[in-house]
Amino acid sequence: MSKIVDARGLDCPQPVILTKRAMEEGETADHLTTIVDREVARENVQRLAQSQGYVYRIEEIAGEFHIHMSKTAKSQENPSSVSGDLVILVKSNLFGEGEQELGEVLMKGFLYTLNELESNLKSIIFMNKGIYLTLEDSPVLEQIRNLEKIGVEVLSCGTCLDYYQKTDKLASGKITNMYTAVETMAGAVKTITI
Repeated sequence: MSKIVDARGLDCPQPVILTKRAMEEGETADHLTTIVDREVARENVQRLAQSQGYVYRIEEIAGEFHIHMSKTAKSQENPSSVSGDLVILVKSNLFGEGEQELGEVLMKGFLYTLNELESNLKSIIFMNKGIYLTLEDSPVLEQIRNLEKIGVEVLSCGTCLDYYQKTDKLASGKITNMYTAVETMAGAVKTITI
């Protein structure tokens, strides 16, 4: 039996939430297909499928993406749950409020220090103007890439990238959605917001 989630025209995080609900009702379907019409939605649903242990393939039809997903034995677990980890939410390209130059210096120092510390940092999520730090021309791109190299999950908000028209400029990490961001923060032992 097959189930279809039509998420065309929906904003983040609705395609992911609808797909997740369909997965949770999965006993009624052997195969799940989500249809989206935005690149960011395709990436977000694809990441959800991966995190939930689904085998998937993407078919592009007339500018729309059909993400075909099937259960595996692994999908019976909950591989996306994070425990015992630290998550940092970065909501600005500046550290703190005040002078821009000082905020830039402090952010650079903060990200550099994260690379130097022995910590249990699992994920760093960039929202709103924080996404500017993950772009091609970011003054802290090297520090963010270094965090990624040591296993830190780097996530940038797809809605934010779209809003600022910067999706094609992303140079580090992966595009995420509000559902995954909130799920990641909720599963962490500690979340820091800057």
